[in-house]
Amino acid sequence: MSNTDSTAQPTTWTGPRKRWVPIVVLIGVAIAAAGLTWLLTTIFAHQQESKQPFTQVVNIDDKTYDPAIWGRNFPLQYDGYMATANTPEEDLVKHEPTADGDPRLFVTHSKLEIYPRLVNMWQGYAFAVDYREPQGHHYMLEDQMWTRRMTEFKQPGACLNCHASLPEVVDSLGNGDQAAGWAEMNKLPYAEAVQHAKGPIACIDCHDPETMALRVTRPAFIEGIKEYMAGQGVANYDVNNDASTQDMRTYVCAQCHVEYYFAGDAKTLTFPWDKGLTAYDAIDYYDEIGWTDFTHTQTGSEVLKAQHPDFETWSQGIHAANGVTCADCHMAYERDGAAKISNHDVASPMRSEDTINASCLTCHHSTATEMKDRVETIHDRWYEAQDISFAAFDDLVRDLTEAVETGSATDEQIALSRDYQRRASFLIDYTISENSRGFHAPAYAISILNQATDWSRKGQLVLVGVDVEASGGPVSSASPTPTR
Repeated sequence: MSNTDSTAQPTTWTGPRKRWVPIVVLIGVAIAAAGLTWLLTTIFAHQQESKQPFTQVVNIDDKTYDPAIWGRNFPLQYDGYMATANTPEEDLVKHEPTADGDPRLFVTHSKLEIYPRLVNMWQGYAFAVDYREPQGHHYMLEDQMWTRRMTEFKQPGACLNCHASLPEVVDSLGNGDQAAGWAEMNKLPYAEAVQHAKGPIACIDCHDPETMALRVTRPAFIEGIKEYMAGQGVANYDVNNDASTQDMRTYVCAQCHVEYYFAGDAKTLTFPWDKGLTAYDAIDYYDEIGWTDFTHTQTGSEVLKAQHPDFETWSQGIHAANGVTCADCHMAYERDGAAKISNHDVASPMRSEDTINASCLTCHHSTATEMKDRVETIHDRWYEAQDISFAAFDDLVRDLTEAVETGSATDEQIALSRDYQRRASFLIDYTISENSRGFHAPAYAISILNQATDWSRKGQLVLVGVDVEASGGPVSSASPTPTR
């Protein structure tokens, strides 16, 4: 049959089936309309969710100390907060409850076993008896209450600043006058002050109950950051009014993760920040006020004990320089519908691929495996530098102890060697007590370990009559040569 034959059958679109075309079009339009309606409805619902990120079930105020009550309004955040109780099994060792009331069935590994040379460094101080790896916030009060540093040594109530929910403690001790309660807590013996502590850090410690805005509740930080900012040319700095929201995402953590000491007979918890935030600034501050934590029982040196200067160390690193806060890494944002919340399971972002992705990979164009390898490399380098520093420090303690016992060095040589011990000890302690194993500021952490090695070796040379000042003296300190 010819292709031009007039009797050829009509096609689908021009013949008998053309009546299906409008039906198909109608169905397509209906599907498109339904999809558009769903999209607009979802967008509207998410807009409403973002405007009202939580459902208020209960009223909370400045006397709502129990985090479980806050959790009724903020269940996702509360679930994260409660997850700080989940310590990985490999981080725990079995513990027998004791006759004096310690109920713990598990504790973390002893740092004195991991770093046995710490015992030598802290001879004469409570930390030489018991010092363990930290756990999550859930255990911060319990672990402090039952450490041998508390049960076998007299400690001030000021220690509660970093280990309890503070508003409830100071309200209780001050009958509602928090300033009076703060002063009373500091000077009370720990065993008495802790009776007013009901639990670890809670929602009320970091959030305004009316607005949920971040806030600082620790008087020591309020005063400490004011003194530091004054040194930077900013007078009368009020952190709760003057700090940005981004700044507060670090400052609420820095209330506790810092270096401090107990000033005067009142044992007022104080941050040594008048001169700046470096370890050398702290040494200069302590030298100026004549502060000593303890006397080393073997050498007679007046020793400084570092606490946990995470904030100060972070401030010297590249993340701080680029505006990355504590919360950005340790409380990374999560999505629940349109709502964006912070993960309140405060822990290392290295704990899983998901947490690495939520924190590190929001900025770094890499993979979770590559990021973990980079962090482990930083840790390994820090361990190597730390080992060298410890070896030099042990040699200094050995030589200085011998010189004290035998009289083989002059009084002036022993005094100068002791001051080198004071400084080297503080630097090693500073980076070990800081919990990132060098990560928060890698170059800075290595540099202060190197400085500790240098000061330890100079302390040895002094004992045999070498004029270390002629060789240039210590470096990287505002006070280049010990003078105390």
